[in-house]
Amino acid sequence: MRSYITEFIGTYFLVLTVGATVLTKTPLAPVAIGAILTVMVYAGGHVSGAHYNPAVTLAVLLRGRINLADAVPYWITQLAGGVLAALTATYIVNPRSVPTLSPSGRELGVALLAEALFTFALAYVVLNAATSRDHPGNSFYGLAIGFTVTAGAFAVGGISGGAFNPAVAVGAASMGLLAWSKIWIWLLADLVGGALAGVAFLALNPKERAPLELSAT
Repeated sequence: MRSYITEFIGTYFLVLTVGATVLTKTPLAPVAIGAILTVMVYAGGHVSGAHYNPAVTLAVLLRGRINLADAVPYWITQLAGGVLAALTATYIVNPRSVPTLSPSGRELGVALLAEALFTFALAYVVLNAATSRDHPGNSFYGLAIGFTVTAGAFAVGGISGGAFNPAVAVGAASMGLLAWSKIWIWLLADLVGGALAGVAFLALNPKERAPLELSAT
């Protein structure tokens, strides 16, 4: 239960920051988003692994550091945290109008690709920095994860929305930032990116297939 509550809190503040900065059109929103993810990873990494992202949980599940019985509650609490954070951000900012991203035509394929690539990058960094046997007890994993999101948001945020996280995508749709009719774009791309990261990690690190007795994520 400690892990599930930690996942809820971390996801809540991640999506709250996304919502508040995007709704207020903060110029350096990616920096704030990367920063809150970094500190929340450090805050909760020792408890739940600090996934705060269903795609990351999927990657960790495929990597063998969490079982399905725990992954499902992780997904539920992450999505719940995202939706509640979206409602909070909307209430705090109270925007007059919200531009809704609804890709179509070529933009649809571009959004799928951009989201899948940077979700892959995020999950790949999490697996290598926070779960690898080669980095036991390291102190840099939070920065590595946070900077990955910051880089991705700057790179393709204006193209795909820069969710890289199904919980963020659902939260963004709840705020009107993403079209509900196109939510499948982010869910599909992000989960595929996370799954591919898990497969790639094991392919490149076959010795990691055996589960560890202790895990940071």
